[in-house]
Amino acid sequence: MMNQSIAYLDMQAYVGITKHIGGRAATDQLLAWCHVENARAVLCVGCGIGVSTAHIAKKYDCHVVGVDISDKMIAWARERARREGVESKIEFRTADIQDLPFETDRFDAVIVESVVAFVPDKARAIRECVRVTQPGSYVGLNESFLTQALPPELTEMLGRTLGGIELPRLETWQALWADSGLQDCGLQTYAIDARQEVRDRIQWIGVRWSLEAFARLFQLYLTSPEARASIREQYGSTANVLDKLEYVLLTGKKCA
Repeated sequence: MMNQSIAYLDMQAYVGITKHIGGRAATDQLLAWCHVENARAVLCVGCGIGVSTAHIAKKYDCHVVGVDISDKMIAWARERARREGVESKIEFRTADIQDLPFETDRFDAVIVESVVAFVPDKARAIRECVRVTQPGSYVGLNESFLTQALPPELTEMLGRTLGGIELPRLETWQALWADSGLQDCGLQTYAIDARQEVRDRIQWIGVRWSLEAFARLFQLYLTSPEARASIREQYGSTANVLDKLEYVLLTGKKCA
C-alpha cells in the first residue's frame, strides 16, 4: 500500500483516529469560554474524525461546520455524524486552515483543537480564523507546547513524522495570541497525565470506535513493513514526548 514511512497525521487519517490533549473536559471548557451556547453557526477547524463536531451538534442548538485538510478525515467525520444521528446539523468540507473558504464575519464561534501546532504559517492560520468570526464573537484554540527541549534523536524523529514542523514552546503561543487582534484574550495552561490522557481519549472517541481504529492499525502493522517501522517509531516515542508537553486553551473576542 505504501512504499515509504508514513507521516503521523497520515497514519491517523488511515486508521480513523484523532486526538487533542485534555479530551472532552478541555473541549467543554473551550466551548464555555467561547459562549457557544449563544451561537447559531459554529466552525470547527481541523475537525478530524468529527468527535467535537458531533458533540457540539448534540449539545447545542446550532449549525456546525467542520473542515479538515484531509479528505479521509472528512469521510470519517461524516460517518461519525451518521452514527450519532446528527448529520442534518453538520456540514463538512475539505479545507486548509491557512485559506478558509468562507466569507468574512460568518461564524458565531470558531473552535480549533490541535491543529495550528502542525501548520507551517501559524500567524496566517489564526488570522483566517479571526477573519471568518463575527465581530463580538469568539475564537478558541486548544494546542500543545513543549515545556523543555527534546533530545536530538527525538527532535529528528518528530521532524520526519511531522513534515519538518517543530512543536511550539509556550512563548510562541503567547506571542501569536498577543498579535491576533482579539480582545479579552484568555490563556490557560494545563499539565498532562499520560495515563489519564489514554483514558480520556478512549472515552472521548468511544470504545467501539477506538477498537475499530486499533484493528485497522494492527492490520496495517501486519501487512506493511513500511507502516510497521513508522508505527514502532511514532508510538514507541509517544511517552517520551508526552512528559515534555503541556497544553494551552486560548480564547479571544473579535473586535465589534
